[in-house]
Amino acid sequence: MRHPLLPLVCAVSLLLAGVAGAAEPASKAEVERYARQLVEKTYPADGPGAAILVARGDEVLYRGARGRASIELGVPLNADQVFRMGSITKQMAAAGLLTLVEQGRLSLEDPLSKFLPDYPGGGNVSVRLLLNHTSGIKSYTSIPGVMEGPIKQDRTTAQMIETFKDLKPDFAPGQGYAYNNSGYVLVGAIIEKVSGQPWHAYLKQALFEPLGMRHTGYGLESAGVIAGMVQGYTGERGHPAKAGYLSMTQPHAAGALVTTVDDLLRWNRALHEGKVLKDATYRQMITPTGKAIDAGYGFGIQSLTLRGQPMLEHGGGIHGFATRLLYLPGSDITVAVLQNTDSPAEGEEPGDVSRRLAAFTLGEPFPEPIAVAVDPARLQSALGTYRADPERAFTLRMVDGKPVLQEGERRHAVVPIGVDDFVYAHRLTRFRIERDAAGRAVAMRYFRMGDGEGERIPRGGDAPSR
Repeated sequence: MRHPLLPLVCAVSLLLAGVAGAAEPASKAEVERYARQLVEKTYPADGPGAAILVARGDEVLYRGARGRASIELGVPLNADQVFRMGSITKQMAAAGLLTLVEQGRLSLEDPLSKFLPDYPGGGNVSVRLLLNHTSGIKSYTSIPGVMEGPIKQDRTTAQMIETFKDLKPDFAPGQGYAYNNSGYVLVGAIIEKVSGQPWHAYLKQALFEPLGMRHTGYGLESAGVIAGMVQGYTGERGHPAKAGYLSMTQPHAAGALVTTVDDLLRWNRALHEGKVLKDATYRQMITPTGKAIDAGYGFGIQSLTLRGQPMLEHGGGIHGFATRLLYLPGSDITVAVLQNTDSPAEGEEPGDVSRRLAAFTLGEPFPEPIAVAVDPARLQSALGTYRADPERAFTLRMVDGKPVLQEGERRHAVVPIGVDDFVYAHRLTRFRIERDAAGRAVAMRYFRMGDGEGERIPRGGDAPSR
């Protein structure tokens, strides 16, 4: 049985599909052919790569891998192998804590001070605010210098909390949203206080063992060899290096678990079919509230859309690995992507790969971009800077006679696919220039994942062309 609320989600999905023109879902043979071609085009055979699984319900439509589990030894990747999942850990930690809520052992409105009496300001931070990144607590991974050395040190839960508890909050509890790894260290600490076990031991007992997730667990390599574990890499394509070391005590309940694509399918099926949480609890987990609404963030899960249909997903990025797990409730589609590089090239990002696979399986594939000629004067008039906020700007300029969009330090080649429409050369991300009645470029409509309503970013300054 699927969660009682899912038929309602499915009905909304079908209504949306009906408005746009119902699509015919791809067959298993079509998905398998498309996935194989995409994987071969995306990942080199002799470098870091990925294990990928696509399923509809319990039926696996594609399961495969490409690349090297060990470049040094020439060991190929396969779909049985174990990867760090990074921040996909958060939804499992959230679900574990919610099982304790269902047992009546704590409440989402309990203050942090109930479990950590000495935590500064803990009386104003509820469990709910930790789960949806609205606590304002400073994320320890943003502390200058942490990733250059301290991240390698083994630390207890109490020692981890000491590293950030006295830092000035980013905002008052509940008054903002900021993705926060410290919050999930505290989620793990609460699990430990309430259950009397290490956070990962409780998840194993309460979730992984009952669900048959035999290859999912704590990724602490200093505690022993992890059977089937692949090597993680970093660096540009063609020049990979072993990823730097970090103690997995530090990602904690924010990102320290390892898994396989098969276990992620088991997880999705169980979580979204009512085998993990009661309906009312599950509804809270997937429903953004308060300041997390704009980000679409529930508890360890983002609620977004893909091709007009609801999508529940989360990704992960950790030393040597990049990951994505998504679920389309209306069509019961799961896509899991586990990569063994933390530096995917454009087009290799697990978010792009997973969305392409899900959209194709849904029967609404993203079209391949076809470049069109654009009037040089019109293109010239669109060049300039578009500013989302004081800290975030996009600059459209010409480089060597071709348009590029610069976002911070990253420069993306873009392809004109319409008079004022552009798509990144190797990604789903696209944007459209909006003009006033006089034809002046006044804003950019930015579609980060090539879908949805997009973000309107006003023009704010000019950039030189060259």
